[in-house]
Amino acid sequence: MQTKIMDKPSIERAIKRMAHEIVEQNKGLEKLYLVGIQTRGVPLAKRLAAYLKKIENKDVPVGILDITFYRDDLTRISHQPVIKNTMIDFTIEDPVVILCDDVLYTGRTVRAAIDALHDFGRPKSIQLCVLIDRGHRELPIRANYVGKNVPTAKDELIQVLFNETDSEEAVYVGSK
Repeated sequence: MQTKIMDKPSIERAIKRMAHEIVEQNKGLEKLYLVGIQTRGVPLAKRLAAYLKKIENKDVPVGILDITFYRDDLTRISHQPVIKNTMIDFTIEDPVVILCDDVLYTGRTVRAAIDALHDFGRPKSIQLCVLIDRGHRELPIRANYVGKNVPTAKDELIQVLFNETDSEEAVYVGSK
């Protein structure tokens, strides 16, 4: 059984709040780029960029990162993993890069994303923005910007749905 914990308005409020936090913490948007981790980190990054544009009247470049080959659990996921595209059309040397993802759980996805990002250059710093932080970290990774903290049991599942990827806008928590 799944329980809806966020609907479209609450998701939008969380993203808007995180955009304001990004501007405040970075004292503007100078040399700041967003990189969405495939799949649902991409719409999050694009929405953040739209809010940042409204707040500061400045375009923030958005990149797309596929971390499939950087995962340490690749063989557990599938014998034939689905490769998605990576598209980073800007130089990674010296900017602040904000990695965006839908859910932060063990930290392994973020570690893989950092490894993948370093193949493109060495940013000044890497920050992390997630819609949901559910706890249960296995690596020393913490998000800089969190839409909602959702304490979960390890056997529970968080499902984030965006209109762009799922034709629905909601966050559900339920058992596996």
